[in-house]
Amino acid sequence: MEIRYLFHSGFAVDTGAHLLIFDYYKDTPRGGKLADGVIDPAEISGRDVVVFASHSHGDHYSPVIFGWRGALPRVRYVLSDDIRTREEAFRIGPGETLDLGDLSVRALRSTDAGAAFLVRTDGKTVFHAGDLNWWHWNGETDSYNARMARDYRREIDTLRGEKIDLAFLPVDPRLEDKYLWGIDYFMRAAGADMAVPMHLWEQYGLIGRLRAEETAAPYRARIAGYSRRGERVTL
Repeated sequence: MEIRYLFHSGFAVDTGAHLLIFDYYKDTPRGGKLADGVIDPAEISGRDVVVFASHSHGDHYSPVIFGWRGALPRVRYVLSDDIRTREEAFRIGPGETLDLGDLSVRALRSTDAGAAFLVRTDGKTVFHAGDLNWWHWNGETDSYNARMARDYRREIDTLRGEKIDLAFLPVDPRLEDKYLWGIDYFMRAAGADMAVPMHLWEQYGLIGRLRAEETAAPYRARIAGYSRRGERVTL
């Protein structure tokens, strides 16, 4: 598989027969290509494209994705059911599954908004967490943080025993010293052949910091890195 980092939590994943696009919203610079972190539908016009949006937040979803239909005759859209649009799309909510024949999707409940996606296609399993994360905020109440821990662990525990090839997981610098709690629990409870940190707010150095953490030693070699939009990662 080949991955392109688009921006924030947005990625394009080439699984061979399919191009999966997750949480795309930043559609600039104009005239940009995949190498710039921008989707130009003409560049991928021959592909079987499936576009995912995990929830309605502006840093994960933009209606611009529907403008690709004219150039992409085989495009399909899979949206979390919190997204309001009249556009033709498959809708999925937490706890639901979707079988498109050549591709299946299972939705997990986010700890923020919308859903996370477990996608199976071309013999591969890809997990995109959206905003499903262990959102432990310093300064929040103990009851809030305890509920967040419980809810996050409950969802990730449903993935135990799954063979996940690739996982996109939030690693948010705003959580300060708790930034790695979510990815650490995921890698220990569910695991993935490769984990890709996201939701970095352009603080790409956080990936190196994560790799250097003592607690990350068991999975350090399975953390993918990138440092700019459009960067390619090959598995």
